[in-house]
Amino acid sequence: MKKSVTALALMVALLPALAGCGRVRYPAYYTLNLPSPPDPPAPENVRTSIAVREFQSPGYLRQGPIVYRTTPEEVGFYEYHRWAADPHTLVTNAVIDHLRASGQFSMVSMYDGRPNNDYVLSGRLEKLEEVDYQAGVKVEVAISAQITRVATGATVWSNAVSEVGTVSQRTVPGVVSEMNRTVDLAINKLLSTVPVPLASER
Repeated sequence: MKKSVTALALMVALLPALAGCGRVRYPAYYTLNLPSPPDPPAPENVRTSIAVREFQSPGYLRQGPIVYRTTPEEVGFYEYHRWAADPHTLVTNAVIDHLRASGQFSMVSMYDGRPNNDYVLSGRLEKLEEVDYQAGVKVEVAISAQITRVATGATVWSNAVSEVGTVSQRTVPGVVSEMNRTVDLAINKLLSTVPVPLASER
């Protein structure tokens, strides 16, 4: 009986410690909040349509956690800071919005596999990560894309850009904020060289 009372007393004493160990830490979720491009100009004799394939990205960018690098060779992941939506999907939607705002195309849509557009844009989000091995904390964004003429399969345009931004607020929200700014800069730079108009390639 004495052993039972001693064991019970020990369990009661350990309960606060066990309760502390059992605390669950929930992850924080983030998204790219890219600014909306301006409304497109009124169309003037524009009859060219384009579809955008969903952008590709390396497997490690599709796992959910925000990525950081402490060396050029080492990829790390924030365990409790994750993307609420896949970044390559957000970049795809932003590219569609920018193409619509450009006024260069009569129709811009998500690619559905049907050959009912004049052109198809395919792209890849190459990098979206925090960089800690250079002076200060930075973010690096790299995006590439190409446009193919559906009728011939010929590539009529391609471009690749890489942008580095400096993080002023050294927190994960500060990193994500700089990623927003740098991704938007990279998309604008990427699409700035699309020929105007592509209809001349037809």
